[in-house]
Amino acid sequence: MVKNYVLTFFFVLFFAVAPKAFAQDIPQQKIENLSIYPNPVNSNRQVIYITTKRNMTKQIEFFNAIGKKIHATTITGKELNISKLATGVYFLKITENNITETRKLVIK
Repeated sequence: MVKNYVLTFFFVLFFAVAPKAFAQDIPQQKIENLSIYPNPVNSNRQVIYITTKRNMTKQIEFFNAIGKKIHATTITGKELNISKLATGVYFLKITENNITETRKLVIK
């Protein structure tokens, strides 16, 4: 009986420590100077602005609060039309130059 407890202890300990021991430190790249404004935004506003240092083409994916993808678009400038979005909290997955970041957008 004692052997089972000891074995279980080491089994749990191994799986608690192993992921950290074998994980590789991969540096996360960030989109330089990423900014979304205004945020929060009033529901009567038609556009928001997404700016970056490079100001390249951006792929934008919209997710609702439970993680369901509801819209996707590409912008070449800094203006993003949000007129079709209802009041609520959204998560924007922004990809520019193969670098992706996620930001929260609140529409009041």
